[in-house]
Amino acid sequence: MDDEVLQRVFQEGGRDYIHQPSTSTSSSILQSLPLHVSFDHGCYLLIKSIQELRAAKEGLVTVGIGGPSGSGKTSLAEKVTSVIGCTVILMENYRKGAEESNDLDSIDFEALVSNMEDLMKGKDTAVPVFDFQEKRRVGSTIIRGTLSGVVIVDGTYALHAKLRSLLDIRVAVVGGVHFSLLSKVRYDIGDSCSLDNLIDSIFPLFRKHIEPDLHHAQIRINNSFVSSFREAIYKLKCKSESPNGHSDYTESGQEAQTDNFIEMYLRPPSANEEARINDWIKVRQSGIRYYLSLGDQRIVDKHFIIRPKAEFEVGKMTLGGLLQLGYNVVVSYKRESLTFNFGEVSLAFETIDSLGETFMVVRGSNRKTVGAEALRMGVCGPWIIKSYLELILEQNGVPRLNTPPPLASTSMARNQERAISAPRPIRITPNFVNQLEDLSQSWTRSPTKSKMEPVLATWHFISTVPSSANASDLDPSSFRNNMQLAPMPDSYDFDRGLLLAVQAIQALLESKGLPIIVGIGGPSGSGKTSLAHKMSNIIGCEVVSLESYYKSEHVKDYKYDDFSSLDLSLLSKNINDIRKSRRTKIPIFDLESGFRSGFRDLEVSEDCGVVIFEGVYALHPDIRLSLDLWIAVVGGVHSHLISRVQRDKNRVGCIMSQIEVMMAVFPMFQQHIEPHLVHAHLKIRNDFDPVLSPESSLFVLKSNKQVDYQDILEILESIKVCSSVQNFIDIYLRLPGIPSNGYLTEGDCIRVRICEGRFALLIREPIREGNFIIQPKVDFDISISTVIGLLNLGYQAVAYIEASAFIYQDGKILVEVDNLQDVPSPYIQIKGVDKEAVVAAGSMLRLDGSYTTKSYLQIILESLPALEINSSGVHTQQAARLQELVEFIQSQGSSSSSESSPGREGAAIDNAIEDLQCRIKKLERWQTINTVLWTFLMSALIGYSLYQRRRR
Repeated sequence: MDDEVLQRVFQEGGRDYIHQPSTSTSSSILQSLPLHVSFDHGCYLLIKSIQELRAAKEGLVTVGIGGPSGSGKTSLAEKVTSVIGCTVILMENYRKGAEESNDLDSIDFEALVSNMEDLMKGKDTAVPVFDFQEKRRVGSTIIRGTLSGVVIVDGTYALHAKLRSLLDIRVAVVGGVHFSLLSKVRYDIGDSCSLDNLIDSIFPLFRKHIEPDLHHAQIRINNSFVSSFREAIYKLKCKSESPNGHSDYTESGQEAQTDNFIEMYLRPPSANEEARINDWIKVRQSGIRYYLSLGDQRIVDKHFIIRPKAEFEVGKMTLGGLLQLGYNVVVSYKRESLTFNFGEVSLAFETIDSLGETFMVVRGSNRKTVGAEALRMGVCGPWIIKSYLELILEQNGVPRLNTPPPLASTSMARNQERAISAPRPIRITPNFVNQLEDLSQSWTRSPTKSKMEPVLATWHFISTVPSSANASDLDPSSFRNNMQLAPMPDSYDFDRGLLLAVQAIQALLESKGLPIIVGIGGPSGSGKTSLAHKMSNIIGCEVVSLESYYKSEHVKDYKYDDFSSLDLSLLSKNINDIRKSRRTKIPIFDLESGFRSGFRDLEVSEDCGVVIFEGVYALHPDIRLSLDLWIAVVGGVHSHLISRVQRDKNRVGCIMSQIEVMMAVFPMFQQHIEPHLVHAHLKIRNDFDPVLSPESSLFVLKSNKQVDYQDILEILESIKVCSSVQNFIDIYLRLPGIPSNGYLTEGDCIRVRICEGRFALLIREPIREGNFIIQPKVDFDISISTVIGLLNLGYQAVAYIEASAFIYQDGKILVEVDNLQDVPSPYIQIKGVDKEAVVAAGSMLRLDGSYTTKSYLQIILESLPALEINSSGVHTQQAARLQELVEFIQSQGSSSSSESSPGREGAAIDNAIEDLQCRIKKLERWQTINTVLWTFLMSALIGYSLYQRRRR
């Protein structure tokens, strides 16, 4: 999808080609360009760049990833390595000695250069290993030169001049928690310090020794990541019965890891007297390394402490700079940790010197697994949900301030009231990447958050009781109904939004008690379901999809995006029962048959006191007024389709605005969905891109080797195996005029699947690496009106695939046997997020050596005679069936529109007027261009005639 960008990136240059004259007009190797992209986009470009460069040259491909601490360099290297087999060299292992400095002189560049030169010559080399606890080198590891096709150097100084001549691809990463710390400090101290002075104070090496090298990067990544609960850590904590409680595990031969930390909390100079832990900065010292996190970013749900991945390494000078800016160390303690690893969980015995206590902590990334393993190991409470900081403050109190904090110029409540009175639309900006070019500061130092935004916003309640009412006359139930959350004035990215959503539920539980009913609304594909289930994983709640309330007669007419398709009376009854803590029956809708297949019981309890309703119309006034928390989500694959259509139209010379595309492909959104979203308490911008995000990828192995049904069942976990059958038709829509190489590819098409009576958009722009097809795992349902809109915009059906799929899965591996129409033998696909598990499954099925990375579209087209293609690029054997499918879609769309409500007709008139206005503006622009061109042409003719007269 990034052919144009890659053509800009891949030009002459690079380590082995820079001194060679160009002998080909085709693009190759990398050229330094001002290319500022998001983290996911940069990861995608880097993978494509490595593949392109590896195919264009022989020998080793070398990559350098540089940037300040906390920007996301290591995360980028890990994500690239998960897709392409790479060797990663960490510059931190090249420290010369035990000094705690992190300047250039502390790095052994000579040894690093020698290692790189050995690898480039195909020789084995010994890479040092540095132990930061012992503060010295403790050995080395051997990297095989013949096995290292790609080497990534990861470190702050990876783009330094001493290394640049050895690098094929140079990548700079800025942002992340590095920018977050700048934003946090600017928020704490106000405008008393310029940005340059601020950077020099807390990152003294950045402007002089790091930033200049970043401008030599070919790919420049601006990482907006702050901290994420998507991969949260779940903890259960209790006191150890004895200081030697770990002896049972030590005597059993279980290996343990010992760590010693010093943990400090810094209070900002503007802090109030009371303890506000979220305002404090935490610094953890481990040997000669320092790690920093912003505030106490955690969630407590029942017995679980849930923390995000929010820590990053800094230098000792950063701590000194914060102290010089007025931060005070208010709490400091030593933590000695003895950790035993048991696969998915770990058990740690942590001794806190200030408390004189030893605690047992069970950690893991899966809530249910942590709870089950704690029970198995006999760790069963009583549970402690307070942090060590809170326990110390309870025991010792909060240190007094030396000087009073400055008074705030404006109150947050007043700012919120002003923002609440005028809610704003929350559409995704279509060209976020281009906006990075317009930042007033240099791209390497401009925080992506607002200048005065706190690290974490705070929820407030507002009363809807009239001022004349007497509070003593109100009963508790009316108090509960008259206290509402004050809407957040801004919109937030997905990670912040997830945290704020969970915190809002906790605030509601504390003030109102059970039950809490949440609504998550937004367009199809925006990420509502993903958000709801991530919230459920954190706090444990029930998720109900509004799709369960479809009416059968509307589903048969493909009216998925029509509010009248919902059984509103049953939904209202369910919400009312939940509100009164009564057991209620939630409908179950079978999308394959198009009928309601039954009901399931739902009852509010202490274990499940929160219910989330998610769906396109969850914030419709007929629904949201019965809910406690309103969350709007926009962006995601919804915005991806709009951007994709804009890109296609631009490629054929037709400029369309975001509104024009939206009115065509999502005609219901602007009139019937977006107006309700602006009233949400929390607005979330989902910047997720299904194509670019490596987090959403599936590893796929495909083969046409015959496999027995029983063999498939044997490789899956028998207890968890489930199977299903799907019959589907995939239609490929392409815009006429899009440049091609004479053959049809998936990248040129929008792929629409008809399956089980529904339409879905399949996002399939995969990366092919070796035997693997690495593709997004995102499909999202669309209305028939979206397909009609694409056809009305000029897209043509150019190919189709008709198939039946037999699917077997156990939660880890999915095996799909596809029988394609007109293809003699079936194909088998093994899919999973764990690359090694997919490889193992393929080997167990004896598929090694039979894999193909061809798409089904390519397989189908290759099976048809090459010369039987009409003027529209459609194969004659598929033309009749394609015409039949298009007529079917158009007939269903026309029948749906003919039964629209009067309000819909009025909206159609408004849309027509707006469309006409857009066309008039477009004509005005063309008239201006024509006037300029006509003037230029007449001037040229007059000049030429005068020239001819003078010659005569």
